[in-house]
Amino acid sequence: MNKIKLIFLTLVISFSFSLNVNSKTVPASFADLAEELMPSVVNISTTTTITTNSNPFPFQFPPGSPFEDMFKEFGTPQERQSAALGSGFIIDEKGIVVTNNHVIQDADDIIVRVNGDQEFKAKVLGADPLMDIAVLQLETDEKFIPVAFGDSDKARIGDWVLAIGNPFGLGGTVTAGIISARNRSIGLSRYEDFIQTDASINSGNSGGPLFDMAGNVIGINTAILGRNGSIGIGFSIPSNSAQIVIKQLIEFGETKRGWLGVRIQDVTKEIAEVEKLDKPRGALVASVAENSPSEQAGIKAGDIILEFNGEKINQMKELPTIVARTEVGKKVEVKVWRDKKEIIKNVILGRLETSDDFKISKNQETEKQNNEEIIESLRIAVRPLTKEDIKNRKLPNQTTGLVITKIANNSPLVNSIELNSVIVEAQKKKIISADDLRNIIVEVLKSKQKTILLAIYNNQNQRRYIGVKLD
Repeated sequence: MNKIKLIFLTLVISFSFSLNVNSKTVPASFADLAEELMPSVVNISTTTTITTNSNPFPFQFPPGSPFEDMFKEFGTPQERQSAALGSGFIIDEKGIVVTNNHVIQDADDIIVRVNGDQEFKAKVLGADPLMDIAVLQLETDEKFIPVAFGDSDKARIGDWVLAIGNPFGLGGTVTAGIISARNRSIGLSRYEDFIQTDASINSGNSGGPLFDMAGNVIGINTAILGRNGSIGIGFSIPSNSAQIVIKQLIEFGETKRGWLGVRIQDVTKEIAEVEKLDKPRGALVASVAENSPSEQAGIKAGDIILEFNGEKINQMKELPTIVARTEVGKKVEVKVWRDKKEIIKNVILGRLETSDDFKISKNQETEKQNNEEIIESLRIAVRPLTKEDIKNRKLPNQTTGLVITKIANNSPLVNSIELNSVIVEAQKKKIISADDLRNIIVEVLKSKQKTILLAIYNNQNQRRYIGVKLD
């Protein structure tokens, strides 16, 4: 009997020891780590000049009207300053700072606050809208304390993480949580492979670092879900992807991404069955750009790309990210499924930024920006909803409205609506143009209530009503 008890006790001790060896200790406090890292995290404030043509009348004069010339001075362009706040972190003792592109985009002045009391002007060394990363240089000869990048590929779901930033302009705020998911895509930028975390991330945390428990940066905090601030779903750009872009921005002032020259789509279950592929995987080539690396290598429309440069393509969305981070001019093997068998094609990668594909997409983006209008009373910028928007977002075909492209920090909508939400109605009236919205706002301001009821589609394409009190 004693022998049985001894064996049982030995097994219990061995099992407990095994659990202790294979589990990480839950930190009793983050205080020491936070104290060490906070001097390297900075607060960023920017000012941007916005030019508007304001119309004081709740209507437009018809073209050629004699009143048009009489009142044209009322439409004189007016300039105003818009302020924004964000976060960043120092990666070099000479004062090189990493942040999000959307934090500093179009800024006239950038002020970086270090240690809460030192302020420095900063210039942009380079910015990448496609991954939403920017690199700044502080204009000073002082030395700073940098942080190091960690290996984001080693970060696991359930690992502890620490976020430090400038939420709501408060500065130097530390939040902790765990990694909730990996490889997330939420439709914000072209290249997405986000780390999802439940560490509280709010407006102003953009551009700040996500640290592992060794004090290394494994992510750049970029986005949140939830209209009213953090709901425990934040997203960070993985450090391994970010470092490639950051290095290029420092060295060249721009990115140099690999370019394959194909338009791709998902491989569905039905397509896999028709092509006699074992399961839905890879990226289906819908078309091949003329004179592109793919065309020169013999890749054709209808091919399914299964592997690129030794990396398997499980989902279509993985291919653009893998291609983009591959060196321009490199000769790579591409494994293709064609005529129910695998074949190998050797491709010499081109450069995305010099390709016709990139120029066309960039022109389309510029066209969208040129269509922006400012709604002064709401302190937002909007553009008309396009057929392309309706198709991409799968909205009802007859939908009309305005896409919100910018929201000022002092906007009455700042805590109610996300960027890229679509305003479809105001006061139960259909919105087609910016003037429609302006006219309704004028009517509301004349009333005693001064509250406007907006119907919107949010970023999850859910229709919602929001009441907003106008100033």
